[in-house]
Order: sequence, then structure tokens, then C-alpha cells
Amino acid sequence: MNANTQNQILNIRKLNFPISKVYNTFANPELLKIWWGPEGFTNTFHEFDLRRGGNWILTMHGPEKGNYENSSVFKIVEPKKLISWTRKSQPYFDMEVAFEKVDEATSIISFKMIFDTPETCEKMRPFVADKNEENFDRLERLLSS
Repeated sequence: MNANTQNQILNIRKLNFPISKVYNTFANPELLKIWWGPEGFTNTFHEFDLRRGGNWILTMHGPEKGNYENSSVFKIVEPKKLISWTRKSQPYFDMEVAFEKVDEATSIISFKMIFDTPETCEKMRPFVADKNEENFDRLERLLSS
């Protein structure tokens, strides 16, 4: 996919937690399902094979109604650095979750969504940019608990 910035939605959050703890909340599916998705969503993981070529298949359950089937395949898994996947279900995009160590007690996480075209990206931007921030809020609550 073209990585042109017009095709991307980027969210970044600095966290007052060590990178190992932040990464573990993604790598451990029991923790990931607690914070993944916007506010009010819950998850059922059907498959989570965190390796290159591995599948991530889940159902996101909306707070009022609706079940949203998600299917992706992991492209890159570099522990405490980068996890990337391609969605096999709509909406189609590539996702990169990057982890950066600032110091022993601080790290940065980023979500980069990469779409095929700027038009598709602009159609999704009003919905997903704020939802990614909700995702980070949920992550911070889990890390603090």
C-alpha cells in the first residue's frame, strides 16, 4: 500500500509506563481484549496468533447493539517496536502499532492506519481519529489499574 500521508491517520500517545508493560498489554490477548476498541466496546477473540502470517480474528461488540467481525493477518511483529497487520475484512487498511521507549518509566505508542487512497482515508477520518484516542484512554486505564 502507498504510505502517502494523505492516506494515513496517525494517533500518538505518551504514556507514563515502561515500554515492556505497554507492549505486554498488546502481546497478551487477555489484556488486549480489555482495552481494544472505542469506549463501551467489548471483544471476543477467536484467534490471536501474534507472528508474521498469523491471524487475528475477533468480534467487537458495540455498547448498544451490533457485532463487528474483524479479520487481519500480521505482517510485522518486532517485540517492543512494531506490530503491523493487514485487514482482511472491511474497512480495508493496514495498521501499524509502534512502541517507542522514552526512558525507563515512559514510552510512546502510536497507531498508524494506512488506506489505499486519500478518498478512503478522508471518508474514515471523522470516525476513527477520535475512536483511536478512546482506545488510548482505555489502555491508560488498564495500565493504571
